[in-house]
Amino acid sequence: MSTPFYVSPQQAMADRAEYARKGIARGRSLVVLQYTDGIVFVGENPSRALHKFSEIYDRIGFAAAGKYNEYENLRIGGVRYADLRGYTYDRDDVTARGLANVYAQTLGTIFSSNGEKPYEVELVVAEVGEDASGDQIYRLPHDGSIVDEHGSVAVGGNAEQISSYLDQRHEDSMTLAQALRLAVSALSRDTNGSEREIPAERLEVAVLDRTRPQRRKFKRIVGTRLARLLEEGSGTSSSSSASSAADEDEELDLPDLPGDDGPSGSGSPS
Repeated sequence: MSTPFYVSPQQAMADRAEYARKGIARGRSLVVLQYTDGIVFVGENPSRALHKFSEIYDRIGFAAAGKYNEYENLRIGGVRYADLRGYTYDRDDVTARGLANVYAQTLGTIFSSNGEKPYEVELVVAEVGEDASGDQIYRLPHDGSIVDEHGSVAVGGNAEQISSYLDQRHEDSMTLAQALRLAVSALSRDTNGSEREIPAERLEVAVLDRTRPQRRKFKRIVGTRLARLLEEGSGTSSSSSASSAADEDEELDLPDLPGDDGPSGSGSPS
């Protein structure tokens, strides 16, 4: 009778962590930045239907890098948790911290289980407060640990280099245009130090805007509004107040894109 092959628990966990990290590294990076009026999510995403960023609840946004089918399952589970908790108790009881704890338990259980492979995902859960001191950003790696971030965070394939670039240049007092331009500049830097251009149509951008009069603070930024913000951030053009107002109307009235099914308890369209 042959002796079963033995692998120490430490080696097994190390192998599972390496497997998950390699899967995450194959995906495109994304960044989440605080700016003066909220939190902005920026990532390179050529798909118009498969989103990296989504709304979870009134003031809470979700970002993910890695395997789409795995983080989409987590996103849907987060929406259900937030919707049920807000309905059962109170809308104010739905917080990014509570949601991060739920995700941490799920990811940790899957990572330590020998019955299935670890999830190849890295998540960011963000909540915008009444002012900058109330903003919360949590990063959740594949093993279910929780990292409380401030200012800026990057996840995905080139996250370490991007985080270093952002840490040196990010300021909480940035406008949305400045934060967006910084994020694009960080994402466009390759591992060899060269810089490439990312066109606006390949960017996915969303914000949690604390100045928005609606209860739901999440909105996507696309089209002419996105192009104008990129120009403003680079300082190549300036817009009149009338044009800015028109763009803002377009941005606020933008309907949810396909696949962006917000929580029913927060008044999402049917």
